[in-house]
Amino acid sequence: MVKQVATNRKARHNYTIEETFEAGIVLSGSEVKSLRQGGCSLEDGFAVVKNGEVILRGVHIAPYKQASIYNVDPDRDRRLLLHRREIARLAGKVKERGYTLVPLRIYFKRGFAKVELGLGRGKKLYDKRRKLREEDERRRTDEALKRYSRGQRV
Repeated sequence: MVKQVATNRKARHNYTIEETFEAGIVLSGSEVKSLRQGGCSLEDGFAVVKNGEVILRGVHIAPYKQASIYNVDPDRDRRLLLHRREIARLAGKVKERGYTLVPLRIYFKRGFAKVELGLGRGKKLYDKRRKLREEDERRRTDEALKRYSRGQRV
């Protein structure tokens, strides 16, 4: 069973996601409790490959109120757990111009906190506009087809 905690809705708008990866997150105890309450923001998050490790940066996990002195910095860097081959492949892709690792969502799977990373290339402003235009056109044609099939002329 998968319990979704947070999603990055802007990621698919700002990036063309070509591949997704599932990674475990190294967390402290109070961070896990805060995640279970839904206290997480992925808006400014990204991941980097450094010294053979994948590190998640810019993800804010709110402090757990009942942990008091045992809380850690909410914006600290967190290690991600991936297989060595996956890390090597990601490192090669990220070195290519224009690719970045974006966290798409954080969820719990069988009790473990996981992050879904997307290997994406940043979209230009005109790409975003084109996509919005295409979605609007698709929506209008679907509505027209529904009206036409019910017998109402357009």
